[in-house]
Order: sequence, then C-alpha cells, then structure tokens
Amino acid sequence: MNDYSPKILSNKLICRYDSIEIYEITIFAPLIARHYKPGQFVILMINEKSERIPLTIVKIKDDFITLIYQVIGYTTKLLSQLKEGDTLYHIVGPLGTPTEIKLYGKVIIVAGGVGAAEAYPVTLAFKKEKNFVSVIVGAKNKSLIILEDDFKKIADEFYVTTDDGSYGEKGFVTDVLIKVLESKKDINLVYAVGPVIMMQKVSEITKKYNVKTLVSLNTIMVDGTGMCGSCRITCENKIKYVCFDGPEFDAHSIDWDEILSRNNAYLEKEKEILRLQSL
Repeated sequence: MNDYSPKILSNKLICRYDSIEIYEITIFAPLIARHYKPGQFVILMINEKSERIPLTIVKIKDDFITLIYQVIGYTTKLLSQLKEGDTLYHIVGPLGTPTEIKLYGKVIIVAGGVGAAEAYPVTLAFKKEKNFVSVIVGAKNKSLIILEDDFKKIADEFYVTTDDGSYGEKGFVTDVLIKVLESKKDINLVYAVGPVIMMQKVSEITKKYNVKTLVSLNTIMVDGTGMCGSCRITCENKIKYVCFDGPEFDAHSIDWDEILSRNNAYLEKEKEILRLQSL
C-alpha cells in the first residue's frame, strides 16, 4: 500500500425498495479528485480477479471522490460488502470526455433512477455558468429518489415523478418533460441520463420540439476501456465507443434500437451468476 491507495472512507446503503439497493461510497483518490471534470467517470476493481466497473463521479471533497451505484450484478454486490478502511485493488480516472459546460440559457436536466447521480454534478456545473436549470427526477418509488436535497439547493425548478405515485407526480419523467417544454418555448438544451428506454423516449420528444439534446450513455459501459466492444454504438452513421468517445452524445443522432438490443445481452448472465453465488 502506498500513500495513494484507494482506501474507503464510507460505503453505505442509501436506498432500498423491494430487491433494489443503492449505495454511496466515498474513496480516497487525491489524483483523480484534482483532475476531475463533470461528466467523467472512474473504473475500479475490487480485487485482482474482479471485473472492471465504470462509475460516474458524483461529488468531490478535498482528496475524496463519492460514487453512487446500484447493486445489479455480482461485482456490485461484492462492492456493497466493503467497509470503512478497506482498500480497493485498483481505481483509475478521471476518464471520458467532460461535459461541455457553457451558458446555454434555459436547460432541462432529466434523470431516471440512479441516473440522478450522474446528473447532479452536471446540474451544478450548468448553474455555475448562470443557466436557468429545471431538473426532473424520476424513480419507481419514493424510497428510490436520491440527491433530492442537493438538487433543490441548486435547481431553479425541481420536479419529482414516481411510477407508483408514492411521491411527486405519478407517471414518468417524460410526462413532466412535455409539460415543461410546452410551458417554456425557449429551452436551449435538454440533458438526459438514466435507463436506455427513458433516454430514447426523451430523444423522441425533444426532436419534435427541435431542442438540442445530450444523453449520457454510461449505463451501457461494461469494462470502460473500449476493449470489450459492449458499448459500441452508431451515432451520426459512424461507429463510436461510449467509454472512449463519450459518454455523452447527441441524442438525435443515435441508433437507439441497436443500443436497446445490446443492452439486454448480459441481463440473464448476471442473474445466473448471482443465483450461483447465493447457493
């Protein structure tokens, strides 16, 4: 271990609903903290034999970075079991092209589920550039809404939707997006991050309103190095790799059907690995 070993300061469960668990982990990573820009991510390894997992940086404080992740597969399950004082095998970053932060005017941020974690630092950066920012956050249930207080401190407008109506407006983030677009005719940018199907729907809506739209496709990255090819997409009729060329792209130039097809490729394998590990 050296002075820059990625030691864990905290790793806590912040949301639970049914079988869904969301954690917040804070890691000592001074070199990453010093060079990070909004929109970038890290790749971490839990042990020498574990897979690499990419996670977007949510907050920076001094020499520590904070990440938020949902337990989906075997590796994130292992990550959730680490405790204060434990050390990750490896962490590298910041990676990815930073968000282009500038004065657009009026910006709408749309975040679904854990996508709120990726959306928060971008929202903060847009506000620092004096943009008027409306934030729409959605989740299945009230228990899964994250970073609400943080968003409320910086957003000019804040909306919440839940699938079951347990909090905010019942429905989807796209329902509120349409209402905001109808009420404000001078929206200059929509930025969306969350489940692929959500981002696709956002793209379809904003295209009708002729509003520039960026999406963060970090959710489809696997190893984050460009070697596995799992995050290959077609954008502007060209082959792109999310981890290398992104993670943000023009939503109206993406082949969404291709992404949806590839995004489901590993779901059954992940479920099977979790089942075998529980035996």
